[in-house]
Amino acid sequence: MASDPNPHAAAPAPSASPMLGGVARSLDALYPPSTAEDWDAVGLVAGDPDAPVRKVLLAVDPVEDVADEALEWGADLLVTHHPLYLRPVHSVAATTFKGALVHRLIRGGCGLYVAHTNADAARRGVADALADALDLLHRTPLVPAPGSGLTGTGRVGRLAEPTTLRAFAERVASVLPATVQGVRVAGELDARVESVAVVGGSGDSLFDAVRASGADVYLTSDLRHHPVSELRERARRESRTGGAPGAGGPDGTDREAATPYLVDVPHFASEWPWLRYAAQDLVRALAERGTSVETRVSTTVTDPWTARFASAPPPPEPTR
Repeated sequence: MASDPNPHAAAPAPSASPMLGGVARSLDALYPPSTAEDWDAVGLVAGDPDAPVRKVLLAVDPVEDVADEALEWGADLLVTHHPLYLRPVHSVAATTFKGALVHRLIRGGCGLYVAHTNADAARRGVADALADALDLLHRTPLVPAPGSGLTGTGRVGRLAEPTTLRAFAERVASVLPATVQGVRVAGELDARVESVAVVGGSGDSLFDAVRASGADVYLTSDLRHHPVSELRERARRESRTGGAPGAGGPDGTDREAATPYLVDVPHFASEWPWLRYAAQDLVRALAERGTSVETRVSTTVTDPWTARFASAPPPPEPTR
């Protein structure tokens, strides 16, 4: 897990505990459900709006281990980034693993709230938190939201000083939670990088926007073989012909670098930094209403991969 001198937000000064309905309204104000994608499922999933909330656990995934953590701590509300249900259901019976989780939370007096794509694009949302973890400067949305220059999908910014792709990837590995996969890189490790595009979660659908931004390196998750292979082939060809966006022409001003390079991290890891912002902003929003809660950021690693084995090196060439 990434080092954090205080992964748990400090308990606020004593004041009235809010009701679950009020906490949900504060979260809705921070991450308006209207800004979520049409296919998304966000907001209050389970819980009594009139129940008091004293403790809130924040996590990326609504899975059994996280539910255990919430109930053992005595949380009254679990806030997750990923939805428990994305498709319509006709039953939440405890005979299914998702239904069983809902029943466990309800029996334990813990509600469930989801902020997903509405939290991705928000100010101090997933994208900003990932950009802040890398200290990106002068950043703007990769794909701005309509009518907004401050919110939108992803962020593009610059490092304080140029570095190498290798050093950048090492920095990414040091600031994100430790996972089995770690950090994968596509590109020349000694190449110079300064401008960076980031998207928390699955980001290979945004390659065109990344290319148009002129970013030297793109950090995201869930990159697949064919899109990555095609992007790298295209970048190499355009580096030779001077056709890369922002690279100039064959008049001596074009870059020879085959950008953008790619840095792929686990989906969970790319979104975890946001939880600390969400905890801080929820405490602040509730304080403005004269109420308070204690928050905790889960450090449970919910990346599903549990092991990785390096491929065997090729056998040495026979001597002649």
